[in-house]
This record gives sequence, structure tokens and C-alpha cells, in this order.
Amino acid sequence: MRVYDKIKNTSRPLLAVLIDPDKAEISYLEILSDLLNKNYGDIVMVGGSITFRSVDFVLEYLKKKISQPIILYPGSPLQVSFKADALLFLSLISGRNPEYLIGHHISVAKQIKDSGIEVIPTGYMLIEGGKISAVEYISNTKPIPSDNIQIATATAIAGELLGMKLIYLEAGSGSKYSVPIEMIRQVKRHIDIPLIVGGGIKNEKILLDVARAGANIIVVGTAIENNVFALANFSEVLKQEYNV
Repeated sequence: MRVYDKIKNTSRPLLAVLIDPDKAEISYLEILSDLLNKNYGDIVMVGGSITFRSVDFVLEYLKKKISQPIILYPGSPLQVSFKADALLFLSLISGRNPEYLIGHHISVAKQIKDSGIEVIPTGYMLIEGGKISAVEYISNTKPIPSDNIQIATATAIAGELLGMKLIYLEAGSGSKYSVPIEMIRQVKRHIDIPLIVGGGIKNEKILLDVARAGANIIVVGTAIENNVFALANFSEVLKQEYNV
């Protein structure tokens, strides 16, 4: 089954683990793989705004260890790899920097198409999370204010109408706050494609709030980096909520 079909046809929110290659030491990956093999977590995403280490190392290691789909989450063309199961072709539709809307995409478009990797066009929306995020700094774009649900909803609708297959609401890695619940709810109500939500999901309560608001994929990164065993808690809470 293609990764997008798994996302689109799921009957419950999926838990995705975001791995920053620069922070992925072997000891961390070993424990994380063991947890994933115990069915804690549904999807693995690899990438970040800027990385000093090649993503290939993490992708190669995980492909040998786990059965969950691995999605590349590239912050730049330099992070593109064809060792993942799928690639989020991210367009930063909340910003006005042409390089992150279409520019970087052109530089790797032919290689990506020729590779045969599953490509998932994704409307990426940066939402104010209480501090300047790496995405904001690197992309030189402003986030959508957290209290402006109307702009967020209209932007998500525009992304869908442009042909995006996913909408990704992102508060930023290590953000103080998660994407507002009412914003998630309204965006989900107005689009007919799957919704990803990430950033600032620090505990099980926030996780459940985001799930109940309508997120199809919930991305957790920093909380797992700080305590890899938190993955089991997050996963169990979702399973109990949806009787898995």
C-alpha cells in the first residue's frame, strides 16, 4: 500500500515520530526502533530545517530495523534522499518566500520524478508557536498569528485548491505552544484532504486535544528526543482513545 493511501484511509489519528538526523545517535535509534517494533508509533519522519549529518545514515538504519513507513521531511534540496518510502514535497504556503514556495523544488524536481519515490505534495503552514522557530529563521518567512484562524483556514483551502494532498500545520520544533485547537478544528472542517499537526505537543493531554480536533497525523519530535520512552505513553493514550 502506498503511504498516502495509508494516511488517507486511516480510521483514527496516526502518531508520527519526527527524527532530526543531527540528534539521532545510534543508542537513541536502537531504543526508538525497539519501541516502534512493539507497535508504538505508526509513521516515522526524517528531516529538519537544517542538518549537518546526511539523512541517508538514519534512513538506512531504520529501513533495516522497522516496518513502519518512513517519510522524508526535507528542509532543503540538500536533504533529499531516495532511501525513504515517501517524500513530503513541501511548499511553504504560509510564507511569501518564492524559494520555499517553488524555487527549491525546481532544482530537484527531475531527480525526484526519475527516482520513482512516492511524492506527497504538501501545503506546509508555519503557525506562531511562542518563539522564533528554525523554520521561520531559515525560510525568512513570518508565521501565521496563532489567533488568526481565518487566515489559516483560507490558506489551507487555497493549498487544497492548488492540488496539495496534505496540509501540515506546524508550530515549530521546540515551540512553547502547540497549534491552537480551534484553528485545527476549523481548518479540518474546511478541507477534504488529510491534516498533519506538529510542534509543541509536549504531553498526552495536548496529543489528545489535537487528535480530537481532527488531525489525521500528529507529529511528535522534541518530546521524544527529551525522553524516548515517552513514545510508548503517547501511543498507548491514542490506542485507548480509539479502541485499537
